[in-house]
Amino acid sequence: MSTRALYPGSFDPFTNGHLDVVRRAVALFDGVVVGVAANPEKRAPLFGPEERVAMIEDAVQGLPGVEVTTFRGLTVEFARSLGVTTLVKGLRAYSDFEAELQQALMNRVMAPEVDTVFLMSGPAQIFVSSSILKDVASYGGDVSHFVPEVVARRLKEKFH
Repeated sequence: MSTRALYPGSFDPFTNGHLDVVRRAVALFDGVVVGVAANPEKRAPLFGPEERVAMIEDAVQGLPGVEVTTFRGLTVEFARSLGVTTLVKGLRAYSDFEAELQQALMNRVMAPEVDTVFLMSGPAQIFVSSSILKDVASYGGDVSHFVPEVVARRLKEKFH
């Protein structure tokens, strides 16, 4: 039986920590759909959904079984539309766990057939968040060690 997982998120921007989660998920599942949330009611993202998809596709190039797409609405409804019964979520710190656990429990109530699997960030990425990277990049700081090359280039273009 083949299994696919959905790795949902805003990915604004996609980091090396996100890429690490994708690589590890590929080792666990036959396929991974990276679902870029395109919900307009969230705070204004730095990059539009199509820009984020293009950067992620560049970053995951060569990884077998990875698909990148956007979605709107509830993650569990998107998972159902794909026929996916596993969500993959990355965790960095305890504060991530608290928020992700709450979300996973709500998802479980709404869609009992959908499980959530948590993957811990590697030590090199544990302190890196998209928010802090945007902040550093906005002041001209070098974030190239924390994001795929295409993302570093696009952040530099965006802020300078």
